[in-house]
Amino acid sequence: MLTLYLILLWDNNSAYLSILSVYELYAGMKDSAKGDTENFIAACSIEPVTVAIAKKAGELYKKYSKQGITLTSLDCLINATAIVKKHKIATRNITHYPNNEILYHK
Repeated sequence: MLTLYLILLWDNNSAYLSILSVYELYAGMKDSAKGDTENFIAACSIEPVTVAIAKKAGELYKKYSKQGITLTSLDCLINATAIVKKHKIATRNITHYPNNEILYHK
C-alpha cells in the first residue's frame, strides 16, 4: 500500500524528501541498493533545512523531552520539515514521530 501511495505522489510531482533523509538512506544503504536508492532520491523533491525548520525542531525536541520522550536531532528536524512544509511522513518507524497527525496512515 505504501508503495502505491509513493507512486501516486511521484506521478503528481508531490513526493518530498528531507535532505536529512537522504543522509539516512545513504548511511543505511547496502552497496547493492545504490542504484535503487539514487533512483528513489531522484524521484523526490528535496527539502532543505531552513531556519524556520531548525527553530521548529528545537521546539519539538524541548516539548517531547519534557514529556520524557527522547528523539534524535535528525528525527526532530525531519518532523519539523513536515510540519513547516505541510507534508505527511511515510515511515515504518512511527515511534520516531510521536505527533501521530504528521504521519501518513495506510
